[in-house]
Amino acid sequence: MVRHPARVAPGDLSDVLWRLLAASAREDATAFIALLDEAGEALAESTEPRWIAWRHALTARRALIENDPEAAVGDVAAAREALDTCPPSSDTALVMAFLARVEVLADHFDAAMLLAVDASLLTEGTAAAEPSRALLQAHRWLSLTLSGLDLEEPAVSHAMRGQHVAAALREPADQWRLRLLSAQQHTELAQTLRRRGDLDRSRELAVEAIAGAVAARELDWEPEPDEADLLDVVQAWALACADDLDGALGPLRRVRRRVEAEGSLWLRGYTGLALARLLTRLAERDDDEVSAEEAIGLLVDAAGAFAAAGDRRRYRQCLLELGQHSADLGRPAEALHWLEAYRSDTGRAHTRSREMWADMFVRRSRLREAERQAALLRRHALEDPLTGLGNRRSAERRLSAMRLGVEPLSLAVVDVDRFKEVNDDSSHTHGDAVLRRVADLLREHSRTGDEVYRWAGDEFLVVLPTATQAQAVVVMERLRSAVAAADWTALEVREPVTVSVGVATAPAVEGDSVTVGWRTLFDTADLHLFSAKRGGRNRVRAPGAPQSPEAEGDETTDDASPGEAGA
Repeated sequence: MVRHPARVAPGDLSDVLWRLLAASAREDATAFIALLDEAGEALAESTEPRWIAWRHALTARRALIENDPEAAVGDVAAAREALDTCPPSSDTALVMAFLARVEVLADHFDAAMLLAVDASLLTEGTAAAEPSRALLQAHRWLSLTLSGLDLEEPAVSHAMRGQHVAAALREPADQWRLRLLSAQQHTELAQTLRRRGDLDRSRELAVEAIAGAVAARELDWEPEPDEADLLDVVQAWALACADDLDGALGPLRRVRRRVEAEGSLWLRGYTGLALARLLTRLAERDDDEVSAEEAIGLLVDAAGAFAAAGDRRRYRQCLLELGQHSADLGRPAEALHWLEAYRSDTGRAHTRSREMWADMFVRRSRLREAERQAALLRRHALEDPLTGLGNRRSAERRLSAMRLGVEPLSLAVVDVDRFKEVNDDSSHTHGDAVLRRVADLLREHSRTGDEVYRWAGDEFLVVLPTATQAQAVVVMERLRSAVAAADWTALEVREPVTVSVGVATAPAVEGDSVTVGWRTLFDTADLHLFSAKRGGRNRVRAPGAPQSPEAEGDETTDDASPGEAGA
């Protein structure tokens, strides 16, 4: 009887995805393919761009496992096309980070770097500001991707950031795995720095890795056997990087015996590589040819395991170290064989990846500067530079978005009396100072929730949401009085500054009754501003409302018409 994989309901896709990612991170090809078979139908039925991207990304990973790189190329392209329609979010960052890892495994370093750049930017944006499992996994896969590109410093950084997210989420399994990843990345960077001669920094990182491994063991979590073995390998390797060679040898040999019997192919290669590096250092210290020969054998086995598991980066590391150690043992023909294999497999990948990572920081800086400039342009487009108030465009946008008739809305058009005389008698600089002071007074004495805009020239607009006409008149009387009572002597104007105000209100209506539009409402308020000007200035006028008292000694009328009330 043929057994068919169990069908996954669309609502269970997220749970299966986390298990797929865990299997992929463990290089457990059997579990990964079985889970993907279970989820295949549900993934195929989903029309959401995110799940379409996941379907192709996961299928591309399967194609690489099954040694079908051409099929992987098509699925990667389809995944990237689906990603173009996904909104910025931690979920999108996770798909990108996983897809970047797939590209690393396919030796497509340029494509992997570009995806890693975009995913890294998303993990720093507002869309990923809140801790989430997707954000945690995005950091995890970015760390794995960057280490695959030999970019170990940023790999450590993303592992640490993922560890902080895991701490915020307080899920023991995730906390354990991110502590393991962080310890592993610290140890590998320590190994690299030791090779470069930076011994002090290497020891510091190794000590941090040991502390991380100890902290992982203190968590209330029982890991999978392969994960527990990997932690043992990492901790022993970190001891070696911290120069405790003898203390590291016993634990590494014990975990190697266990891994050889029960561990995955990749973990056997990883453990062999760590032990080979330790034995090489012991051979150098003790002039022990037996340890050196054992290290050579371990590296050969590890290279084969990594090649079979698809870990090209560590396969290349084994080839390079085989060449170096063979040369040290006086075997030039063997050394040339391994180094030629390393050279042909490496090409320009490492150099190019470092160049592109440097470019990423340039791109990120340019992106942030572009965002800052865009925000500045938006502010300039909607803000009056003199007063800091919203400008006419901003007011029109706000009014167009308001639904008149749902609740009362009042508008007040405010005009500075005889402003032309201020400019003529003093200067435009004094005029600007007057406008700034009027704007400050209007803001200061408005109600909470009222909005003040500079409409044009010396004319301002006050939007009073929910205010009835009577309420609006009271508020505007307060604003008019505040301007009239202000001390203007410091601005060197000949006469105290006053304002005239016209008010109009759109009442709340029941049902679907049609109410006036905001432009009609504004025109009505502007007409009553004209009436206030004609009536002697320094007063508030509204339809049918009692007239405010005329300013003492100011009973002059003028021939201004609506739209010319600024005289």
